[in-house]
Amino acid sequence: MIEKTTLPKDTVVPNHIAIIPDGNRRWARARGLNTLQGHKKGFDTAVEVCRSARSWGIHTVTLWGFSTENWDRTAEEIGYLMKLYSRMIDQYLADAKKDYVKIVHLGRKDRLPEFLLSKIAKAEKETKDNKKYIMNIAIDYGGHDEIVRAVQKMVVDKVPAGGIDKKLFETYLDTKGQPYPYVDLMIRTSGEQRTSGMLLWQSPYTEYYFENDHFPDFSPEKLKEAVLDFSRRRRRFGGNDAEEHLKFNPEIAARLELSWWRLKNIPEGVRIRDYAMKHIKEQYGLSKTLALQAAKLLIEAFVYEKASKFIEAKGKMKKFYKLVKDELKLAFEPEIVASLEVKMNRELAGKDSVESSFEAEQTAKELYAEVYRISLFQAAKAAHLRILAAVERNLAIAGAGESHWAKAEDYLQKYYRALKERVA
Repeated sequence: MIEKTTLPKDTVVPNHIAIIPDGNRRWARARGLNTLQGHKKGFDTAVEVCRSARSWGIHTVTLWGFSTENWDRTAEEIGYLMKLYSRMIDQYLADAKKDYVKIVHLGRKDRLPEFLLSKIAKAEKETKDNKKYIMNIAIDYGGHDEIVRAVQKMVVDKVPAGGIDKKLFETYLDTKGQPYPYVDLMIRTSGEQRTSGMLLWQSPYTEYYFENDHFPDFSPEKLKEAVLDFSRRRRRFGGNDAEEHLKFNPEIAARLELSWWRLKNIPEGVRIRDYAMKHIKEQYGLSKTLALQAAKLLIEAFVYEKASKFIEAKGKMKKFYKLVKDELKLAFEPEIVASLEVKMNRELAGKDSVESSFEAEQTAKELYAEVYRISLFQAAKAAHLRILAAVERNLAIAGAGESHWAKAEDYLQKYYRALKERVA
């Protein structure tokens, strides 16, 4: 039995996800297959991904199957796709009835084959009263076309110019009457970083996530990564950011951390807790009492790591991050953060170049994205600078010269500045 992919507790899930499933043909060609086989694999992926989204409580999913510009493909491919969509509706209809999903077609209806139109009409009719979820299937859809069609309908209805406002206009769109017409998260696969006009009206404050893999290789696990990335973002909707964020001084934080790094190798029995406490107090703004408690946990975690007792290290790190979370009311999950912290430290051990630290840098991005509730893209700069600092530290510890400590401090300052730019 395949284990279901689940989300961590307290994950903020989007109400509406739109997916641009790109790369079916490229996936097939790369494997020496007929492009139609790529579409079939993409279809299977779509069904699986949509089921996972529903299981996580995501109310609306929009899947773009065929654009208004796709008619220039071969007659064979278009014919195959139309039959595939017909089968998809048949297959999805049973799920929709069982899970109370309302199926809605977005797009033109005047150019689709009759057999597909009848399937769409049947699905919409039989699920019209379902209110728990919505599945939008965009076939012969284009964002410009949707807006043009809305205007044409208003002209036919003789709507006076003075009577047109945002609320009225939305009643003429394909998403009319939906509780969550506006897209929270738009995902495009295959490494393409554009929206191609997908839901133009409905995406003024959409968060975007671009996946490198082709859609047939997309999966519930990859969808989970996209949702977690979304969950970390602070969405201001054009207004003020009311959240209170960390107020550390980058130079002070860097200097204290460097002292902590340099003191880690002193003889046993020398107290380093005070240095760790000052660093934690500066970075997180904790009280002296809490900072001392946190410093003790952090030191114990590093001691366990040094002895290769990684399970014990993770346990102490988890308690450290739970203390920070509870005090600062942050939204991260201590279990995830502790695992990433220990993983990053293991991957960094002894590394003396950025090239050899690639895995650690990817882990660092995940770590800072999770702790500070920013996207992976936003965390990339800070993560890179952090790894540069750690490499210089390793070189200094290995005896490569005092100059590496100076470089480490410089990179640490830049790391904290980059971080503060995102979390202040």
